[in-house]
Amino acid sequence: MTGRLLRVIVAVALTLLLAGCGGANLRYVQTAPEAKDFKPKKVALFPVDTGMYPEAQGVVEKVVAGVLGERRWFTHVASADAVRKLVETKEDFKQKYSEYMMKLKTVSFSDPELSKDIGEAIPADAFLFVTVEYWNYALQGDNKVAKVGMSMKLVEAATGKVVWKAAHEEVKGYKLIKPALADVARSLARDMISRMPH
Repeated sequence: MTGRLLRVIVAVALTLLLAGCGGANLRYVQTAPEAKDFKPKKVALFPVDTGMYPEAQGVVEKVVAGVLGERRWFTHVASADAVRKLVETKEDFKQKYSEYMMKLKTVSFSDPELSKDIGEAIPADAFLFVTVEYWNYALQGDNKVAKVGMSMKLVEAATGKVVWKAAHEEVKGYKLIKPALADVARSLARDMISRMPH
């Protein structure tokens, strides 16, 4: 009886330990149950929402696209510029994209029909949305820091389902020489994307 109880305790402890790996140190992670079967081959990075930090726009898009490419999980990564070009050159795509983004931003609804049409037009199996939450140098107590925060959302194009979301921040202290925010963002993006379903 004692041996069996010990095996059960060890099994439960191992399960909890393994469940804690892969996202335990991100501030927020939510993965949909269907994500375990979701294996996108083509992903599209949508234009990054930089909020109060417009200077981060091109930098973050380049960093995230680079990290997605480094992973070699996907046969194709459509950049935010490629998505923008479709919006600028194809009126039908622009209409669907605008309507989809309006619904997503105003009522948090990822319209499955519009999502499917957009995915076919790009073409992409998944969309990655990135929002910049912090992009600055600041003081934390007496310490000077470079701070970058991002949230990410991965959407299955064919269904419009959000299969994964995460949010995290990276803070790097310094004395005299400011670390480049792009370098802080790259480290953060690598950490977050490493937890993304693929």
